[in-house]
Amino acid sequence: MMAVRVDSKEAIAKGETSLGIELGSTRIKAVLINHQFETIASGSYEWENRLENGFWTYNLDDVITGLQTAYSEMKQEVERNYGITIRTIGSIGFSAMMHGYLAFDKTGELLVPFRTWRNATTGVAAKKLTEKFNFNIPERWSIAHLYQAILNEEKHLPRLHFMTTLAGYIHWLLTGNKALGIGDASGMFPIDETTQDYNESMLKQFDELIANESYPWKLKDILPKVLVSGEHGGKLTEAGAKILDRSQELQPGIPVCPPEGDAGTGMVATNSVKKRTGNVSVGTSVFAMIVLENELSKVYPEIDMVTTPNGSPVAMVHANNCSSDINAWLGLFKEFAEAMGQKVEQDKLYEVMLNKALEADPDGGGLLSYGYFSGENITGLEEGRPLFVRSPESHFNLANFMRTHLFTSFGALKMGMDILTKKENVTIDSILAHGGLFKTPVVGQKILAAAMNTPVSVMATAGEGGAWGMAILASYMNNKTADESLADFLDKKVFEDADGQKMYPDGDDVKGFEDFIERYKKGLAIEKAAVNHLVI
Repeated sequence: MMAVRVDSKEAIAKGETSLGIELGSTRIKAVLINHQFETIASGSYEWENRLENGFWTYNLDDVITGLQTAYSEMKQEVERNYGITIRTIGSIGFSAMMHGYLAFDKTGELLVPFRTWRNATTGVAAKKLTEKFNFNIPERWSIAHLYQAILNEEKHLPRLHFMTTLAGYIHWLLTGNKALGIGDASGMFPIDETTQDYNESMLKQFDELIANESYPWKLKDILPKVLVSGEHGGKLTEAGAKILDRSQELQPGIPVCPPEGDAGTGMVATNSVKKRTGNVSVGTSVFAMIVLENELSKVYPEIDMVTTPNGSPVAMVHANNCSSDINAWLGLFKEFAEAMGQKVEQDKLYEVMLNKALEADPDGGGLLSYGYFSGENITGLEEGRPLFVRSPESHFNLANFMRTHLFTSFGALKMGMDILTKKENVTIDSILAHGGLFKTPVVGQKILAAAMNTPVSVMATAGEGGAWGMAILASYMNNKTADESLADFLDKKVFEDADGQKMYPDGDDVKGFEDFIERYKKGLAIEKAAVNHLVI
């Protein structure tokens, strides 16, 4: 342990470290690693999106505050544990929630408030573009947001000079470069695997589609440049260093790797960039990323086609809603406990309540819930209403209540994954899961294995998540050997001695989930009625 500490102190002093910062939906996290890919220090900042004027958004001032706070906490941890002040870093990378719409004019002014991936307001545009391209364009994608704004004749469009994702915005702010990693770029506009760039024929189709609008821009001119993992994305500018480190002790000139989306960093953090591998990321939203051997036979609106950070094709099943309703219910139970005079630690509350699900009936006792805080594309809902339903005959107890909420958190994901496994016969050798839900051992992994009917592994690094994965990408840029692929770098260096716990699906759990998902599908009419009749 002492040797690791000494080595890390030396690495910090020499700037032989890598920093990853990821802006997730509820937390901004900074992770500093050494050459052994061990976490030296971390910092974080909690935040929430807001529904304003019909759009889910984050204030860009909060983006900067969160970025600075996460960095500052990490820096202070280094000072406490190693007695050294960070002045330089070997490499840095920024990642964030994918998709959405950040639009700027030529002066860098934000034209409309940031529209996040969570908005389900682009259904018309997504449908028209999917038909035009014969390629699934999800509602979350940046191009869908842009085209919907065009269909709505929004006044800011003639001034539009640049559009990007949240990670792309941070990278631009701190390096001056309008660039994006290929994985994140693939959530803005379709990528051509052969050119490792935006699909030229689709760019042309889009420009032709909006030619009558006479805007003073072509689509490719307002999109960020596409970069592949391992390429250099620029350097931290003097202004960027001052923004990131409020103490202004961090020096400029640090190499910065291509910014990536949270899907890409999840693939890296779980060593899931090879074909026939996959990972599931669980948070406010949930998504599965399966690296494909072959093209799908047709276009499915439930399946997004994106790429790994090194440009391999990936089938992505993304559900907008996952853990928010579980968090809300557990907040209620915590409030009850405190009203009874019992102080409950958050981690203990989650451990006790989630583990109750292991005592439940396999199908959740006939209970039904929908944790829809927002719309859900896979089930065709533009808005959401969190909902819990039971019949008088349901077996209503705490264990079934918790199992039902865990089941439903993977409900929409299950419907999308069934398309891949049952209709397209996609082979998956391994699934690795990550996200806060898996900090509680066994239960989340067991439920997910039942939903996917595939072995699910959780690594010791699962809690580190995307920020750690982004730090790995930054390290790869600086430390790869000539012609060393990202997959080889991960296999032979990062994960060579990784300790992972694999769990195989239990037959009773699988049947229980299948019974639940049939109830879930039939009950969607109830959820739709709630949306129609419970007006916000």
